[in-house]
Amino acid sequence: MKRYQLAQVNVAVPRAPVDSPLLADFVAALDPINRLADGSPGFVWRLQTAEGNATAVRMSDERLLVNMSVWESVEALSDFVYRSDHVEVMRRRRKWFETMDLYLALWWIPRGHIPTVAEAEERLTHLRAHGPSAYAFTFRQPFPPPDATHAAAPPPRDDDRCPGP
Repeated sequence: MKRYQLAQVNVAVPRAPVDSPLLADFVAALDPINRLADGSPGFVWRLQTAEGNATAVRMSDERLLVNMSVWESVEALSDFVYRSDHVEVMRRRRKWFETMDLYLALWWIPRGHIPTVAEAEERLTHLRAHGPSAYAFTFRQPFPPPDATHAAAPPPRDDDRCPGP
């Protein structure tokens, strides 16, 4: 059993309030896409309130919607993001969200650890300030888990920009 799992955070600034007509299609897609994630190979956990709301949790910047999850590997997360119905949501992201230079961070956590929003914010801030490293990285520049014996990583992708929650 692997000792580390992959944590991910992505953030987005909505173009309108979550309950607005502009975001209605996004909100309607949340439950089906979250069910798809929950049942995907390699999925471990995702951030949500006790009521199951995935959009109610915020970072220190209250404008940001935050999406966090834990996966068994970069490959498992990549398969969900780029090779499932999640792609259809990504294709419409610019309709719903402001363009951001960097809104995704990945990092390795010990198996069983549940990352906090504060931890995710710290990783994203570090990535913005210092670029990809073993501390925080992207799909384009992945790093192996701390206990990896070799640096096997998927090749960079042109479509590796996660759209937001």
